[in-house]
Amino acid sequence: MYFMKLRKTLSQAFLASLSLLIFACSKKDVSADGKARMQVYLTDGPGDYAAVYIDVKDIKINYSNNPDDGWQSLSNVHAGEYDLLKLTNDDDTLLADAELNTGRVEQIRLILGTENYVQLKGQTNRIKLETPSAEQSGLKLNIHQDITSGVLYKLLLDFDVAKSIHQTGNGKYMLKPTIRTVMDAIGGSIKGYVKPNTFQTLVLAIQGADTPASTYTNNGNYLIKGLAAGSYDLHFVPTDATYQKQIKPLIGVTVGNVTTVDTVTLVH
Repeated sequence: MYFMKLRKTLSQAFLASLSLLIFACSKKDVSADGKARMQVYLTDGPGDYAAVYIDVKDIKINYSNNPDDGWQSLSNVHAGEYDLLKLTNDDDTLLADAELNTGRVEQIRLILGTENYVQLKGQTNRIKLETPSAEQSGLKLNIHQDITSGVLYKLLLDFDVAKSIHQTGNGKYMLKPTIRTVMDAIGGSIKGYVKPNTFQTLVLAIQGADTPASTYTNNGNYLIKGLAAGSYDLHFVPTDATYQKQIKPLIGVTVGNVTTVDTVTLVH
């Protein structure tokens, strides 16, 4: 069954490589552009409520020391409604999976909308959480961490419901988020060189029946970044069908490092 899945995966990848060849040759390989990758997760500690819903609109980061300027939205932010109390006891959910420029990330900003609610225990109705405009514009959280090219980082936003919701004297509920950030490198990258370099080769990092990442060579060079630590089989699928596919098994990836693979020489 595994080899049938693998054959199907490689066949689909080869067809995709042919259809994308013109486009791929017209641009720089994005996997060799010196970027890192960051995944942003949301989690929470238990609170004395039935549910707490927050309205996530955007996530922005700042590479500068200016807290009022230089903010950039992350790509691939999963905006929407999240029930924080479903994210307790080490459960979390992915909010964003984005590429980052190398350098130093100073701050991150979680931007909320106005549709935030709390549901009390024993009740079915939602109560609107009053959200100050300052919180809607984005809660600024300190990161102050250097980002290295080719490394996968996990940023955990640990939302403290107990400290974030306050009942006022007139019975209203206010949302003033208290969030702790934890950022760690959790993976690394694989790089190498494929000959001949006169055409592109599709390189797939395969782990079991899954293909976590892939890229094309650029003048023979390739870099697959942002891989979780572990062991991968590298599959090389030349876009020139007169050359044979190759496999390099059991390539190890360690946290915070780039693994260099011996040169692969394709044969007819």
